[in-house]
Amino acid sequence: MTKMDLKKSLLEVCIARQQETAAELQHEVNETLRLSNEYGAPKDRYDPYRTKLMNQNNLFAQQLRQANTLLVTLQKIPVDKEINTVEFGAIVITNKQKIFVSVGMGKVELDGETYYAVSPQVPIFQAMRGKKAGDSFVFNGQTFQIKEVF
Repeated sequence: MTKMDLKKSLLEVCIARQQETAAELQHEVNETLRLSNEYGAPKDRYDPYRTKLMNQNNLFAQQLRQANTLLVTLQKIPVDKEINTVEFGAIVITNKQKIFVSVGMGKVELDGETYYAVSPQVPIFQAMRGKKAGDSFVFNGQTFQIKEVF
């Protein structure tokens, strides 16, 4: 598998996972709205059940907006752009782990390999930003050697 194919496949896995998360959250938003509508009008000014439903709905709606934002961010990653330094959209292979600079999704499995999808806002990215293959960086007291960036 070429590096570009690897990046494309990894990106597809991340997008599919994010789409699944967004679909689950959309279902929760719809379900809390359905329950709220079935319950009817508030029984009194301080109806705790209806308040709880609306709070849940607001929480799920907020999480759905965030999930959709992350999905849009993933969809903006160019798979055919040649990358030589650690930047947004790069896959970084170190002596300790494989990192995909994209959005904060954590562990992503692909073809038996583990990659860590991290946001450009996290400290490990700040430690390796702008570095290239052959460089090293220190994070949490550990020295990482960068083997490849693409």
